[in-house]
Amino acid sequence: MKVMVGGTFDPLHDGHRKLLARSFEIAGKDGSVIIGLSGDEFANRKSHPIHPFEKRKGALVEFLNLEFPGSAWNIEMLSDRFGSTLDKDFDAIVVSEETFKTAMEINKIRKEKGMKKVDIHQITCVLAEDGRWISSTRIWKGEIDTHGSLLNK
Repeated sequence: MKVMVGGTFDPLHDGHRKLLARSFEIAGKDGSVIIGLSGDEFANRKSHPIHPFEKRKGALVEFLNLEFPGSAWNIEMLSDRFGSTLDKDFDAIVVSEETFKTAMEINKIRKEKGMKKVDIHQITCVLAEDGRWISSTRIWKGEIDTHGSLLNK
């Protein structure tokens, strides 16, 4: 099965790890995962600083090689929230609660273009120890670490 997933992945945190793990689980041992990684211009719409694309890609590649050795994957640069999902043939997309609406929009546009809809798999966001979502914004603000542990107790 061919699975797509996307994000900025900066910094790579436990929520991202869950998203990627679910993507590889759905793809299966003979499948592949296409990972859309936000390009610098697209990523800089965030409210916090973003590391350059190549640095984020390097951290992602290191994680993928460590956690999913021998698995088939490819990283594509995203210049918008759809990436190649409106043109490529694939079977499923994995999203978080935050990006579920985008996946629904992708299927709507694919249908309008006469393309097959894809399965949408939504993960629940990972909670920090304070019960709120782990997010890159919270990490950049110094509230939590990449595992959701509070830093200012």
